[in-house]
Amino acid sequence: MNLPDEFIEKYTKLLGDEAESFFESFDAEPQKGFRLNPLKSNYQNVALNLEHPVEYSAVGYVGSVSGNSLEHQAGYVYSQDLSAMYVGEVCDPKPGEKILDLCAAPGGKSSHLASLMNNEGLLVSNEINRKRALILAENMERIGAENVIVTNEDPAGLTKTFEKFFDKIVVDAPCSGEGMFRKDHAATKYWHKDYPAECAARQKLILADAMKMLKQGGTLVYSTCTFAPEEDEQIITWLLNEYPYLELVPIKKYSGMDEGRPEFSDGNAELRGCVRLMMHHFRGEGHFIAKLLDTRPAAENVSRKKDRKKHGRKSSMSSEQAGLWQSFAKDFGLDVRDSDLSVLGDHLYLYRRSWPDISRLKFIRPGLLLGTFKKKRFEPSYSLALALDPAECPRVIETDISDWQKYVSGNVITLAGRPEQGSGWYLLVCEGKAYSFGKAVDLTVKNFFPKGLRILG
Repeated sequence: MNLPDEFIEKYTKLLGDEAESFFESFDAEPQKGFRLNPLKSNYQNVALNLEHPVEYSAVGYVGSVSGNSLEHQAGYVYSQDLSAMYVGEVCDPKPGEKILDLCAAPGGKSSHLASLMNNEGLLVSNEINRKRALILAENMERIGAENVIVTNEDPAGLTKTFEKFFDKIVVDAPCSGEGMFRKDHAATKYWHKDYPAECAARQKLILADAMKMLKQGGTLVYSTCTFAPEEDEQIITWLLNEYPYLELVPIKKYSGMDEGRPEFSDGNAELRGCVRLMMHHFRGEGHFIAKLLDTRPAAENVSRKKDRKKHGRKSSMSSEQAGLWQSFAKDFGLDVRDSDLSVLGDHLYLYRRSWPDISRLKFIRPGLLLGTFKKKRFEPSYSLALALDPAECPRVIETDISDWQKYVSGNVITLAGRPEQGSGWYLLVCEGKAYSFGKAVDLTVKNFFPKGLRILG
């Protein structure tokens, strides 16, 4: 591919003897990867080749997946670059933690974090660009996570609501994108010799806001998809100087992973603890990852009574709404406390009462959408269908792959010739995988698959 002349000149000087093989790697075929989703009870039951696992992730594999497959639509698999996959592993999310993915679209890293949290704790996935935030919310919906809020804020806008709140923060910073040149040749058109420095200035502003939201004793994971020292080692040097209580945590290196390069910054040997994923050594695209620990003693938890009070008022349902929801929940064996329910307009959300009030923020997904109240009825959501475990659901209609193809393309399913079903809502299941709700009327399952997500052809 045609790389900018100034890019070639820069990395010829920086990489020396490595430069030739580095430039040659831009002409190699990108290696694809995917992750399985352990939020699904039978997540390894997929029609995919699992013979090529990656050594640094228990759920990662080398290979490609179809976006039009049952596994993809039902949230069992997520296509992700092999390098980007390591960021979630470095973060190492634990159930019960409060985690922020500050620059989260399109959702690869957030979906990875959520999949490892077992629906416990809270993940806030933020994206400043609204169109990208909508894509992020769609991807988080697909994996069936119950503990995710998707916000659409400038990082500074989050700081008052989440001051010193998060145990871990991931900042996959907007960058010059040099590591993506191989996958997206058009990205070279935006690059110029001063672009990395311009990006670095923005990255410092984002990180300054992130630090306001990190708990004492918390962990910050910083990553980019660029090779530029200005945005990688030099940013880490800036963080260590700006926040003396931060300590660089050495990251384990697997086959093909490079150390950070002290010579690209101030010579601090600790920078070797960072990870560089270089395309002439590693199968994925270009990436940089650093992990930093706030070494101050963890502060005691502060009660957020104000937030709970506001949230309690927002969560109230009318008696009619409560009756409709309770009837549906009883049919499907759902046990959700009223205090964990939130009504916004006609929409009912699962929103844990322990979570902070986000009413002052712009958001796309304020918790898990359970469904919508319509005239004298409750209509369950697609989000809820993908979050349910078919093995624990009492109202299920088993379908085959041809029925699945009909339904996700917008058609009805006939029940003729099957065991008799009562009318009403059912969770539709194919090969053990929940993929939507449907409403049985006589011998037909009416279609409620989201029109914007239909898989045609």
